[in-house]
Amino acid sequence: MARQARPADQRVVVTGWGMVTPMGGTVEATWAGCVEGRSAVREFAHWDSRGLPCRIGGEVDDAVLPPDDLGLVAPATRPHRLLLAAGRQAAAGADLASVARRDRIAVIVGGHAGCPAPTDIERTVRHVDEAGRIDVAGLAAEPGYVDRNFHLRRCDHAPAVLAHDLDARGGVTAIVSACAASAQAIGEATRALRDGRADAVVAGGVDSHVNFAGFIGFVLLGALVKRYPSPEKASRPFDRRRSGFVMSEGAAVVVLETLASARARGRRVLGEVLGYGDSADGFRITDVHPEGEGARLAMTRAMADAGVTPDEVEYVNAHGTSTPTNDPGETLAIKRALGEARARQVPVSSNKSMLGHTIGAAGAVEAIMTWKGLAEGIVLPTINYETPDPKCDLDYVPNTARRMPHRVALSNSFGFGGQNACLCLGAAPSEG
Repeated sequence: MARQARPADQRVVVTGWGMVTPMGGTVEATWAGCVEGRSAVREFAHWDSRGLPCRIGGEVDDAVLPPDDLGLVAPATRPHRLLLAAGRQAAAGADLASVARRDRIAVIVGGHAGCPAPTDIERTVRHVDEAGRIDVAGLAAEPGYVDRNFHLRRCDHAPAVLAHDLDARGGVTAIVSACAASAQAIGEATRALRDGRADAVVAGGVDSHVNFAGFIGFVLLGALVKRYPSPEKASRPFDRRRSGFVMSEGAAVVVLETLASARARGRRVLGEVLGYGDSADGFRITDVHPEGEGARLAMTRAMADAGVTPDEVEYVNAHGTSTPTNDPGETLAIKRALGEARARQVPVSSNKSMLGHTIGAAGAVEAIMTWKGLAEGIVLPTINYETPDPKCDLDYVPNTARRMPHRVALSNSFGFGGQNACLCLGAAPSEG
């Protein structure tokens, strides 16, 4: 393959970004913490996790979020607030308010709405008889529980809320594909811009499952971390002593437009989407493909779309969940996609070692961290890497960030159930 020479109106670039993570309330705060190799994983403070085998994760500081009262018909949920915080940062950076054609600004967001609180579940159970019938009248009589705005608080309306807040009228798409969701949002936004279906796309992801209802399913599946000397040491991708992933919450949003549009508007370009590939494992709904076939296919398609060869890929931001099955499978997929010799030359690291797994937001978080690395000439580390695993035998940038100029990277996001996305990302193009 030779690098595709797309015209400026087909090249998709980033002109604004925003982020709220357990590490901090902005892209810069999150980046600084990751460069230092700090962990944002703590014991939960926002909800009572007593009695659960895993009681740690990543929570966003309430102080960085907008208030509950956003002038909506219903109180804002936590996902709404997370997404708006990130989306407003991105829109401000891109000066999105100056775009005249609001009907040409689309919103594509991956992730999930919040889960019901234990009090909501308990209220419902009180009105279920032994035969499983629900007393609807009794349930409706619960003060403040069921009202005309109930569905807005329970359904995945976060992308529509963001579109309303930014006055983006070009269409709203919600992508629900687990951990691949926000990477797919960026990829699908890229396709929409290349096809001329929008002038700008606000793309990214949000997730907030750090509560009992969101947590318990992963506990019962045995997917969460089981053994750790301290919360900060719990997430250890590719390390032989890893025992499960660490759940976090967060949101990340980018404003994408064509290079021609960015130059016409006089906007600073932060990075470029060179290519996008997606796939499905077609294996088992709760397991990744043991040979990483879907992951390999997504990576290969992303490189093909970008028109780059494996020799041009200089860094891989891994999905790297710290689970016994994902990490060796992803290692194998990287070897198969790049070729074993090239794979051993390319640094591979996992941001989740520091941030935990933000599920539907992870792909967008990691894409922005990849673009920051391309701009700064830094590869972020995989912290807590202490004991090599023979099945994970690549260069995982152990424990310390690495100064390394690079121009092309892959960012992997592989969702629960075999949903895979890979973004081939480039540094900001030079002028001319």
